[in-house]
Amino acid sequence: MAKKKHSRSRKKGHFARQPSLRQQAGRPGSQPKEPEREIPVRKGKKGLWLIAGAALIVIVAAAAVFLFFLKPSKTPIKRDENLSVLLITLDTTRADRLGCYGYAKAKTPNLDALAQNGILFANAYAQVPLTLPSHCSIMTGLYPLSHNVHNNGGYALAPDKITLAKILKDKGFKTAAFVASFSVDSRTGLDQGFDVYDDNFQEGAPFKALNSERKAEQVYAVFSPWLDKLKDEQFFCWIHFFDPHLPYNPPSPYREQFADRLYDGEVAYMDYIIGLVMREIKDRNLIGRTLVVVAGDHGEAFGEKGEAGHGVFLYDMSLRVPLILYAENHLPALKTVGARVRLIDVMPTILDLLGLPNPESVQGTSLVPYIQKKKKDDLESYIETYYPKENFGWAPLFGLIAGDWKYIRAPKEELYDLKSDPGETRNVFSSDPKRAEDLKDGLDRLIKESLLPGSSLGKLALTAEEQARLRSLGYVDYSDKTVKAEAADPKDKLDELKMIQEAEKFEFEANFKAAAELHEKMLALRPGAASSYVNLALAQARQKNFEAAIATLKRGIEKIPDSEILLSRLSYTYLVTGRRQEALATMAEVLKINPRSMDALTATAVILDDMGKKEEARTFFEQALAIEPENKFLRTSYGQNLAASGRVAEALDIYTRLTQDYPQDPMPYQLLGITYAMLKDFDKAIENLKQAAYIKPMPPAYYYLALSYREKGDVREAARYLELYLEDPKDEPETRIKNAETGLKYLKTLLK
Repeated sequence: MAKKKHSRSRKKGHFARQPSLRQQAGRPGSQPKEPEREIPVRKGKKGLWLIAGAALIVIVAAAAVFLFFLKPSKTPIKRDENLSVLLITLDTTRADRLGCYGYAKAKTPNLDALAQNGILFANAYAQVPLTLPSHCSIMTGLYPLSHNVHNNGGYALAPDKITLAKILKDKGFKTAAFVASFSVDSRTGLDQGFDVYDDNFQEGAPFKALNSERKAEQVYAVFSPWLDKLKDEQFFCWIHFFDPHLPYNPPSPYREQFADRLYDGEVAYMDYIIGLVMREIKDRNLIGRTLVVVAGDHGEAFGEKGEAGHGVFLYDMSLRVPLILYAENHLPALKTVGARVRLIDVMPTILDLLGLPNPESVQGTSLVPYIQKKKKDDLESYIETYYPKENFGWAPLFGLIAGDWKYIRAPKEELYDLKSDPGETRNVFSSDPKRAEDLKDGLDRLIKESLLPGSSLGKLALTAEEQARLRSLGYVDYSDKTVKAEAADPKDKLDELKMIQEAEKFEFEANFKAAAELHEKMLALRPGAASSYVNLALAQARQKNFEAAIATLKRGIEKIPDSEILLSRLSYTYLVTGRRQEALATMAEVLKINPRSMDALTATAVILDDMGKKEEARTFFEQALAIEPENKFLRTSYGQNLAASGRVAEALDIYTRLTQDYPQDPMPYQLLGITYAMLKDFDKAIENLKQAAYIKPMPPAYYYLALSYREKGDVREAARYLELYLEDPKDEPETRIKNAETGLKYLKTLLK
């Protein structure tokens, strides 16, 4: 389990001074005003740059595209311990969908500019086609064999692992991460070494599972104010963009511009936000003092070899990723490295360019000698995916890429000549037994060398909340725990994989009836898999057929009585149908299985609080807050519980801290004002209620402002705020509305 996250505070009124994201990014609804320019692309094995046509540059004042501010340089490599580091990771991004990698249809001017003015690695490979283990490899320089994180969900990076953030923090760097998906939530252990780890996907939501990712503009919106406060301090900042992940749903105008290529639209939108990030770096005069590293974490399959998405197979469409380095006055420009390199090489390369030593445990190597052309040979790479085993009950896959060859260990082994067959269409395992044996021996050797003695295991028990969240990203555990037969080769399960992918497609399209029909078929195939029942129940619930969903979940619990995810989903279904006692009893069963389930702790606390069992509810609030002390919803609810229990001073302290952490949220100010009004400190009540109403006019703030002014003897102001309250009382209690109407009549008689 990852360490607790740090609470994030912002300058009061900061966002009020910022242009809106609509203004900054030209979205949604208006097209970003980018300069119109033919994009130079690298083509050919030697990475030659070809300029297609004359460049027509129209510079618009509102444009945020970064490429015009880069300066091509022939600077030799300059190591510099004073460099800051900006690491940008591009989730689910294929190298061959960027302009700088030769894709003519791309609209990626900012990434292309970084590549044109920096170092492009033409053959960079992920070690695993999954987000969490791949980022662990980037941050530690270790193969999954060594950092022990093999899949999304169920794993956490152990605290004994040395991360890039830890090293740089110890060197005095200010460290921050701004991530876009639950797959790299702080609970996965990737927050180690970061002063700030912003994984606040939906501010104020009671359960994180309600929103498992956030758009690139939202990541940028929290990065920018952090950068504002840095001044001249050296930093290591990791920005993670998740947008090209399924389902592909780019915002306007990219949705319209790329209507027939939505994945490319997601990449283009992400590129635009990268331009905003780089503009921030330039505007603060940090360009000459910052090493920028851009890396994809894994690729994406578009139906090649039977897979749509990633994780199941180890083919190049899921493993070959972009890797770009840029550092003005520190790295040369227009340079392409053709040798195969790996994501485990990112950490040692960064440390080398900073003039810092690598930890002895690091398995990657610095790529500086490759930039200097002192080394040219391909680096061999171990590759793996546990996803087929842990998500579908099929065989896991392991492999080795060495020279021009890729070997994949599976029930039906595979061998490909990547030079003559880059599409991996001809399996030559049987026709080239000598080479196959050599690569098998090489894989065994590499596995043996990579297993670090005494490493902490990375396996982590998933809560139901986390299971649901990962399911929303396509990372679903379909494996049947009751089946003991020899694992099948994923290549022999393409029909089943197609059915799974089709059901997910129907869900993305909100065609829940069709999805339910497919989930019924999958349940028949996998009656021992909890997810079979959960997926069917979700599709039924989304059709408002809650009784059918409850019956499905109960059927699953009969088969798998200790399933946390089944019990948790059943409790939620009880809640939405108003059956609170049954929900409470079911959550108690969840907590027997997993006492740290955030779902169960939060839901139990809220139900008990609503039932008036304040002290009992407080126990569950406190347990949940011990796990996520920064959780805004929990802090607010806990404060309200304390105030209702007479522990007003503690409630005021919580509300005050919330106003410091969220100065643009009216709710903490409103709660402060109401509490001060109850204490008859009407000056402080008015001060906070006015701030709440200034940020966002809400009926309760007006009502309590009226009461406070009346108690102070200011009849005119009291009447004014009651009038504002009664203009639109929205969902206010009927008794309060009646009281306001009566009170206003009385105040008006006093004003005559």
